[in-house]
Amino acid sequence: MSVFAGLVEHLADLLQPLFGAASAAAAIVLFTALVRLLVHPLSRAAARGQKARTALQPKIAELREKHGGHPERLQRAVLDLHAEEKVSPLSGCLPSLLQLPAFFVLYRLFSGSSAGGAGGGLLDHRLFAAPLADRWTDALAGGGPVGGAGLVYLVLFAVVAAVACFNYLRAKRTPLPVTGGQDVPGVGVLARVMPFMSFFTLVTVAVVPLAAALYVITSSTWSAIERAVLYR
Repeated sequence: MSVFAGLVEHLADLLQPLFGAASAAAAIVLFTALVRLLVHPLSRAAARGQKARTALQPKIAELREKHGGHPERLQRAVLDLHAEEKVSPLSGCLPSLLQLPAFFVLYRLFSGSSAGGAGGGLLDHRLFAAPLADRWTDALAGGGPVGGAGLVYLVLFAVVAAVACFNYLRAKRTPLPVTGGQDVPGVGVLARVMPFMSFFTLVTVAVVPLAAALYVITSSTWSAIERAVLYR
C-alpha cells in the first residue's frame, strides 16, 4: 500500500506544474493509463480469440446438426472443439480481471481509515471542489447535486453515461458468441448481460471514493476506445 501511495504521490508531484491542485487526480488517470497499457497485449489476444471463435462457427453448426438432440453431448463436443483449437470462450474476461487489484488498492488507499499512514497526504487532494477521498453522498450532503462537488460528479456521470451508451450500442450490434450461448455454461447469460454492464459503472462511481471512481471512468473509457479499434 505504501509503495502504491508513493507512486501516486510521485506522479502527482510531476504533474503539479500542469494540473495544480488537481495533480493527484491527474496522477490517478495517468496510473490507470499505465495499467491499461500493461494489460493491452492481453486485450489484443482477447480480440484475436474473438475472431478465432467466429471462425469456428461453421464447425459448431455441424456439431449442432450432429448432436442437436443431445444437449450434453453437444456441450462436450463444443468444449472439446475449443480445446482442440486452443480457443477459450471466456478469454475476453482476463484483461478486466487483472485490473481489479489496482482498483481495490485505490479504493483502500482513499477510504479514510484504511489509508492511515500509507497515503494520508493523498486524502487532502481534490478534483476541483471534490475531495478524492469523498463519495457522491458526501457531495450531496455538502452542497447538494449542483454544489461545487456535486457539479464534479454530474460531469463524471455524464461521461460515464456517454461511454455506457456507446458500449451498449456496440454490444447490441455484436452477435452472441459463436457457441450459440447454450453450449458453454454461462456464456449465453454473460452475452445477454454484457450490453448492460457499462451502466453498472454509474453505480460504482456513486458509491466508491472519487479516486477509485476516476480509475473506473478512465478504464471504462479506455476499454470503449480499445474495443472500437480492436474489434472493428
